[in-house]
Amino acid sequence: MSQKPLVLPDIRSRAGTFVAQWRDAEGYERGEAQSFVRDLLRVFGITRSTAAVYEKRARRSSTGGQGYIDALISGTALIEMKSAGADLAKAETQALDYIEALTEHERPDFVITSDFRRFRLLDLTAEAGESGLLEFELEQLPAHVEDLMFLAGYRRAKFGSTEQETASIKAAQLMARLWEHLDATGYDDHQASVFLIRTLFCLYADDAGLWERDLFSRYIEERTSEDGSDLGAQLATLYQALNRPEHKRYGRDDDLLMAFPYVNGSVFGEPVDIPYFDRASREQLLQAAYFNWSTISPAIFGSLFQAVKDKKARRELGEHYTTETNILKLIRPLFLDELEDQFTKAYSRKRELEKLLEHLSALTFLDPACGCGNFLIIAYRELRALELRIHERLQELDPARSQLSLDAESRVHVRLSQFYGLELEEWPATIARTAMFLVEHQANQAVNLTLGYTIPMLPLQDSARIAVANALQADWEDVVPATTSLFVMGNPPFLGDHTRGADQLADLRNAWGGTKVLSRLDYVTGWHAKTLALFSNPRYRGQWAFVTTNSITQGDQPARLFAPIFEAGWRIKFAHQTFAWSSEAPGAAAVHCVIIGFTQDPKWTGRLFTYPDIKGSPEETPVQVGINAYLLDARNILVEKRSTPLSPTMPTVVKGSMATDDGNFVITPEQHPEVMADSIAAKYVRPYVGSRELINGQQRWCLWLTDLEPEDLRRSALLRDRIEAVRIFRSSSKAATTREYPHHHLFRQFGIVEDVPIVCIPEVSSEGRRYLPVAHLEPGTIISNKVYGAIDTSGLIFAAASSSAFITWMKAVGGRLESRLSFSSTITWNNFPLPELTDAQAEPIIEAGHGVLEAREQFPERSLAEHYHPLSMSPALVKAHDQLDRAVDAVFKPRGKLRSNEDRARALFDRYAEATAT
Repeated sequence: MSQKPLVLPDIRSRAGTFVAQWRDAEGYERGEAQSFVRDLLRVFGITRSTAAVYEKRARRSSTGGQGYIDALISGTALIEMKSAGADLAKAETQALDYIEALTEHERPDFVITSDFRRFRLLDLTAEAGESGLLEFELEQLPAHVEDLMFLAGYRRAKFGSTEQETASIKAAQLMARLWEHLDATGYDDHQASVFLIRTLFCLYADDAGLWERDLFSRYIEERTSEDGSDLGAQLATLYQALNRPEHKRYGRDDDLLMAFPYVNGSVFGEPVDIPYFDRASREQLLQAAYFNWSTISPAIFGSLFQAVKDKKARRELGEHYTTETNILKLIRPLFLDELEDQFTKAYSRKRELEKLLEHLSALTFLDPACGCGNFLIIAYRELRALELRIHERLQELDPARSQLSLDAESRVHVRLSQFYGLELEEWPATIARTAMFLVEHQANQAVNLTLGYTIPMLPLQDSARIAVANALQADWEDVVPATTSLFVMGNPPFLGDHTRGADQLADLRNAWGGTKVLSRLDYVTGWHAKTLALFSNPRYRGQWAFVTTNSITQGDQPARLFAPIFEAGWRIKFAHQTFAWSSEAPGAAAVHCVIIGFTQDPKWTGRLFTYPDIKGSPEETPVQVGINAYLLDARNILVEKRSTPLSPTMPTVVKGSMATDDGNFVITPEQHPEVMADSIAAKYVRPYVGSRELINGQQRWCLWLTDLEPEDLRRSALLRDRIEAVRIFRSSSKAATTREYPHHHLFRQFGIVEDVPIVCIPEVSSEGRRYLPVAHLEPGTIISNKVYGAIDTSGLIFAAASSSAFITWMKAVGGRLESRLSFSSTITWNNFPLPELTDAQAEPIIEAGHGVLEAREQFPERSLAEHYHPLSMSPALVKAHDQLDRAVDAVFKPRGKLRSNEDRARALFDRYAEATAT
């Protein structure tokens, strides 16, 4: 029959017996070491000789000589004994010398040395900066059993540690190899998924104390042929047994099979075909079995999933994995920080702590894009950890509480049944359910270890409710029951307007009710629509938050997305401004994200997290006004597209001219001498400025043939050849309007055609610059469609566009390309709320703009990129921009000063509100 898991009080009692038994021993290494080690391991439930190898022959890496390891538990611990009074540091050095010669799966995480009187424990997984070393006397063993609980299969998880990350990645690679084998044999995809999940469960159970250590490994080694021919059938027999209570199993005289406990929980319920294995694949499974699965993080199972899916499938489904750090960025301000604050406030009040436990049991969680369950797993793990802290404190306040004859399981208030998910595909949903079982086991282990309760590990009694369905087509009320304490959270798929397919467009329209304007939003906003629909039912109350691409807070999307959210009574509870999302998944693409949480509490001001470095850690910024749709502490105003400038001071800005010429009208520096040698063609050469020319100071020219004389065309072969090349190129275009365009000597689309001074603005610019790199161009310059231009005869517009106010506005409401600033005429320019200026107001701004140009002229060899590098702006240019900012700021705040860009943002939104008020 299967054994009952040991808990701390049992082990501590056994340790006391062990101390009494060995207190008076002579302490001879050769005569007593083996008995001492075997008795020590029995304290922690290791009784079978196959779980530990005794007197293992090993080579010393330093000398090449042969020696013997007193005991080795593969992947867990090496034990080295010495006679009483010996130097344990030297014994440890000897043990480390043996480790170098061990195979990968044999190498332990801990080294235990002893001289019968003392113990020395070395943790080889200790993080940098930690000693990982502990020494204590034999008499102190009962007080230190918690430090040795890894021998009983218990691990205190170091969440987010290098050890966990490395182990999880290795585990994913091992499972990927098994998947590849099953797939190569033609095994049904669904059945392969089921079979692999069952195998994963058994591998974890082997090392994590769910059953006798290495029982699964032993089953494979003893019951299957080395050629693998019967491995599939033997595993099928085992998995069938795991789905039956012990008293209902067939072949109850099979001691090895009966050693496995009943699992339940649907993991082993569905019948599947027997897979094919051979010698090589059996060896792969054994290698996986030799790995220490107790060190993995269930929350990193997303990497496992992605390791067995190809990149194309991952892109089509929009699936990706979010790191624990980023998950905590969401769940902490959404609910966890408040719960921990409640714990702190109730710390000395027993009744309030008990109320908090009851409150935890009333919470419900839904991840409607759960993938492999990462958000649910971390949320469950953190809530169980908080629950454990509450129980510990209650025992401190009432020591008799631990003696109450309560069923240990009844003390668990946070249960898997409180967690719900929606996932499009069956395989990740299955992983999510299984990973939730594993994190529950880890939480129960922590309770058993800390409080001494005997929470049964098996059979599984509960499960997370993960539904396999299209979240944007399903009715969420069919997934999660009505509740007044619901938290909706997750990381929905990232697919922009131009990358989604017809199916995703249909999903989005269904979510938003078919509204054409709203359906042009990013795919991720479908989850916002479905959440709004769920909470529109008064039987559902709660809060919600999603990790999304930062594009939903930029350009024309905020006005369309946030209007229905705010109209429904929601306000932003917390927000993380743009940061670089990182992933543990293979082949993960770089994504710039935001996290936004919502509440209907009208008194909530909000918590705002900013990123001085988008790849770094957040800094929480005090909120004065409230968080708006652009994730700024400013008035909650939505900026709509405009076809004309809001400000009477601002002229129309237009995109530059687009050649559609396959490069035939453009003249490179290498081609310039040849073209200028043609005196006819040279008459039509103009400076040509695109983004590279504007920002990096490169030079190009173009043929500008708007006033081409027919006689010149006949006299210049160069002109004829280039125009003919344009005609041929356009004739093969997919666009009918391009093919039918009759003027082959002209650019296909025109921007500014007048010979006037213009301000030139880049279409895309680095977000790291303090100011937008704009230029004032003289008449006769042609700008390309990679820049924008506006007529500027006085220099006022150049000055306005060069100010901190303008780039602050652009960063606030404009679009982005990844994290770079993307200029928009309809959003950024036309909505810039520059007041109508009097001559007295305009004059100092124009003069300050001239000062900026003069400061640049001190270093004429520098490009705008060099002028505006954030670390190398010249003192003169900084001083000139400071003067310009004072002049521009004064028109937005006549009284007082704008001391920061945050102040400017608030002033700009206030001014915009005034200008658009009806």
